[in-house]
Amino acid sequence: MQSTADDVLAGIDLSGTRVLLTGISSGLGLETARAAATHGAEVVGTARDLDKAHEALAPHADLGIAVAPCDLASLESVRACSDALLARRDEFDVVIANAGVMNSPPGRTVDGFETHFGTNHLGHFLLINRLLPLIKARGRVIVLSSSAHHASDVSIDDPGFERTPYDPYGAYGRSKTANILFALELDRRQERGIRATAVHPGGVRTALLRHTTAELLQQMVAQARIQRDGTMGDPPPLKTVEQGAATTAWAAFVAPADATGGRYCEDCHVGDVADGGNVGVRPYAVDPDRAAALWVVSEALVGERFG
Repeated sequence: MQSTADDVLAGIDLSGTRVLLTGISSGLGLETARAAATHGAEVVGTARDLDKAHEALAPHADLGIAVAPCDLASLESVRACSDALLARRDEFDVVIANAGVMNSPPGRTVDGFETHFGTNHLGHFLLINRLLPLIKARGRVIVLSSSAHHASDVSIDDPGFERTPYDPYGAYGRSKTANILFALELDRRQERGIRATAVHPGGVRTALLRHTTAELLQQMVAQARIQRDGTMGDPPPLKTVEQGAATTAWAAFVAPADATGGRYCEDCHVGDVADGGNVGVRPYAVDPDRAAALWVVSEALVGERFG
């Protein structure tokens, strides 16, 4: 699917729609924010590096996109960001969990969590749950995942690789599975009609790949070539950033919420559940029991309970 975010939003007026989006400094976050704001939405983005974010947004100054500081690898920073937003009491129609890290070398967040799990999952888990009072009834939460979830199920018992040999792509895959499970359980728990959806944007060359070695890239391409029958096909075509933002825009503003809530979407449609290949979503990523178990573990790790 080669549609862009602007193609998806063609003819749609988002005036009066308020959007919160993490990771606005570059890549898909910047493009999603630009597209939504161009079509009339009021956008607030979060960024770890405010100077970088303001520089990235400078060409789009006329769109009035605001920036709030938030380092998803620090629970203290996440709490400070959510406290500041809660104090303003401005509601949001859509929250998009876009920011993330990929293929990082072995490392820990400031709170001691494995870098991918702590940043991609726990940071967003804490931020979104704390901001739920600001999400309007029948609002939407979009959590960016990836086809990389095919590389690994999340580990409920060993999320920090304490007893498991560390693999960068496997660690990224775990966090992307966690993103899907979080959206699944969040969607199940809401009582005000808030729907949550996991989204795979497609293969896009962005700054997210800065830690990806040539060897890791070969591993990723090999994974992407696996067909459902186990044979090797051609890798899916790369998307531009504009095309990569399309499914996020579709799930956030266009698709019927009841059709996408609690689902995994790719190429502007709901993905099938598949045991093999690199298309669709793996059964372990949409297992409600695993989603509930991960929620409990995540609450314990961040030290807060929700709902």
